[in-house]
Amino acid sequence: MRAIILIAAGLTLAACSSTGQPIESASGKTAELARACSDRGGILVPSPGQMTGRPEVDNFCKIEGAMATRIPPQQ
Repeated sequence: MRAIILIAAGLTLAACSSTGQPIESASGKTAELARACSDRGGILVPSPGQMTGRPEVDNFCKIEGAMATRIPPQQ
């Protein structure tokens, strides 16, 4: 019986252990999205509606002006 409890405890700890990969914060992801949007000539704005806690869903890149076309420029 003791062995079963020790095995179960070991499996529980193993399941909760870190994978070694850093956890990306929401503010870090938002900053990365804002930087990418700025590089495209836009500004990151919040999406209307309820926030999900996922920056890639809660924000969108708003591009206005000459860069606001979906048609790629002719070479």
